[in-house]
Amino acid sequence: MTSATTSSADSGLFDTPFSIGAAVVALLCFLVGIFMAWTGYQGGTLPVAGTELNIVTGMAGLMITAFFGVVALFAAIYMEPGFDH
Repeated sequence: MTSATTSSADSGLFDTPFSIGAAVVALLCFLVGIFMAWTGYQGGTLPVAGTELNIVTGMAGLMITAFFGVVALFAAIYMEPGFDH
């Protein structure tokens, strides 16, 4: 029988400044993705870039920003606290 222990800091989502920043980045990525999907569904243009979107490019924008949002959310949840502790 083996016994394994891990010593990881049990930090929550909003305990460190890095976690808070990564959670905010994840939220912004998800909001931008929803905006791009809706703009593509409506057949509109992006306000800053002026790029015309259709349903395919809107969904591609949703998928890439959702991917970055998931990566940022995983970083916020699972990153160990750094030198600030």
